[in-house]
Amino acid sequence: MTTDEMKLRTKAFSLSIIGLAEKLSNTYIVKVIANQIVRSGTSVGANYRAVCRARSDKEFISKMNIVLEEADETLFWLEIIKEKDWSDKSDLEMILKEANELTAIFVSSLKTVNKRINQ
Repeated sequence: MTTDEMKLRTKAFSLSIIGLAEKLSNTYIVKVIANQIVRSGTSVGANYRAVCRARSDKEFISKMNIVLEEADETLFWLEIIKEKDWSDKSDLEMILKEANELTAIFVSSLKTVNKRINQ
């Protein structure tokens, strides 16, 4: 997958997270969680763009680790929403699947660059 394709994919992920948050109820606790997931979920795409501008392998690794942390945090909030049964299951499952796939891609990219550096 190209860098431009990943930029589009992470932006689409951000939009799906925003869409999910917009559908959640307006109770205080749900609003708090919605705020958290919007912050971490949209940060994935925003920080991925920074990864694309990395000037060295070390900078790439540093920035990609931030993307990975945000993706993992987003997965955490998605799991909370799922376990609390706050969202439509089919919508949530698609977003969870994408979050897991993106996380796997980020981990793989980090492993590849770390391997190259250590050789």
